[in-house]
Amino acid sequence: MSDSIQLAAEVPFELGGQRLDQIAAQLFSDHSRSRLAGWIKDGYLTVDGAVLRPRDIVHAGSRLELEVELEVQGEWVAQDIDLEIVYEDEQILVIDKPAGLVVHPAAGHQDGTLLNALLHHVPGLASVPRAGIVHRLDKDTTGLMVVAKTLEAHTNLVAQLQARSVSRIYEAIVVGVIVSGGKIDAPMGRHGVMRQKMAVIPTGKQAISHYRVLERFRSHTHTRVKLETGRTHQIRVHMAHIGYPLVGDPVYGGRFRIPPGANPTLVEALRDYPRQALHARFLELDHPATGVRMKWESPLPDDFTWLLSLLRQDNESFV
Repeated sequence: MSDSIQLAAEVPFELGGQRLDQIAAQLFSDHSRSRLAGWIKDGYLTVDGAVLRPRDIVHAGSRLELEVELEVQGEWVAQDIDLEIVYEDEQILVIDKPAGLVVHPAAGHQDGTLLNALLHHVPGLASVPRAGIVHRLDKDTTGLMVVAKTLEAHTNLVAQLQARSVSRIYEAIVVGVIVSGGKIDAPMGRHGVMRQKMAVIPTGKQAISHYRVLERFRSHTHTRVKLETGRTHQIRVHMAHIGYPLVGDPVYGGRFRIPPGANPTLVEALRDYPRQALHARFLELDHPATGVRMKWESPLPDDFTWLLSLLRQDNESFV
């Protein structure tokens, strides 16, 4: 992967007379407008060899040249951590994240994260924002994530996420019996008191989830949830909001409930389930370079299938 970008283009007649930042966004559309504006201000994007301001008017026939060295984006360390790679090419990387792996360094998790592992696998990611990470999974959520390997792929994937054209479908085991599927349209933001938590609040950002029933048990439901937006902890907060918290959720799970008459093995499995029962099962998006629609599926992890089997046995014993 190159650590520099060199592009040039002549302003066509139909774009003449517009602002430089508007023209640049049209001619170099692989890069976001804000990133291009920054490069103009820093003098990396010139017009006929001259440094102009983003708002300056540029005429047809002028030559735009962009030459920029990509800077390392953080003080992060590459670490040799195993990755379950589902797909990889020059532009993107799709991984199947295990439980317990933090995605991005933060207070309390300075290393040993997915980002550290990515930098070891693809050193050039040091020049891509957040080492190519465009969306996250919680530490104990398993399943599929896409990572951008180039700046162009990063811009494209962020745009797809903002346009809600990336399909992300999860499976979860929730407490309570859901009668039928539905849509949750409930805005989310930081909890007013406990700042580490998210909550449904009237002043929050729009958050939309669609859920449907896959299998019902005596006191639980295996559900499939499709994200329309991608807020932090969205599925966990939304399902708890409608009264069906995720099994094992230490933050939003509420009081532990035991199905009446359940056998000790099931009771123990529910009580000691080590994480929120949430798995990113399907991922679908347009390839940043080719535009071809691509789709991946991740099998349910062992702890998830084990709990499902215990819930089925419990169902059968009460038929």
